[in-house]
Amino acid sequence: MTETFDLLSVSTRAPEDLSKTDIKQKTVELIEEIDELQNKLYAESKWSMLIILQGMDASGKDGAVKDVFSAVNPLGIRVKSFKAPTQKELAHDFLWRIHQHTPAKGKIQIFNRSHYEDVLITRVRGMIDDETAHKRFGLINAFEQLLQERGTQILKFYLHISEAEQLERFQDRLNNPRKHWKYNPSDLRAASNWPHYRKYYQEVFENCGPDIPWIIVPSDQNWYKRYVIASKIVETLKGLESEYPELER
Repeated sequence: MTETFDLLSVSTRAPEDLSKTDIKQKTVELIEEIDELQNKLYAESKWSMLIILQGMDASGKDGAVKDVFSAVNPLGIRVKSFKAPTQKELAHDFLWRIHQHTPAKGKIQIFNRSHYEDVLITRVRGMIDDETAHKRFGLINAFEQLLQERGTQILKFYLHISEAEQLERFQDRLNNPRKHWKYNPSDLRAASNWPHYRKYYQEVFENCGPDIPWIIVPSDQNWYKRYVIASKIVETLKGLESEYPELER
């Protein structure tokens, strides 16, 4: 288990002393850097990267994918959004549908929601009990360790928003015609389950680490969310020290 912390004590906003203008410029530079680092990753084909995005509804997972990876060559990146499992998927173990989408060497794979839904929403809706969830924690840890041993770098981001910000974003979906398609009447019902989600996320953070720690991303302000995610991706890709293969003579 990782060190215990209270999610409620973590701010959902950027530090007050930061300059929004400066951070936005730094983010532009980081996004450009991700493009070059991803090219090297793809060319060398030695490592891969799995990026897991989790968070409450309207926390900005879709926007993070769109913005942070806007400069990346589509040949080297894939995105998988995990919805409710199909009947075929339910006929297998809960990780079966996940493993099929793990990244090949040289690739970046993004999970918009992930295998963690199988210990989160399943508990909120009473589909599994606590004993089953804790068994799954161990299986998830083993699964991620397997990927790491195969050269996959895993980054796990929790997009941390406040209840007030979530409600404001739901209202924006109602008011903005360009976002009507995002609105789902069940969103407000899900929002009423915040205490349960918070409890179960807390258990995920405590049990699924510290070898692959969760990165809590203050996400009430999109400009800061993008910066935190991009910074960690650049840091991790740089640490791989990937290089373009030399010309064979």
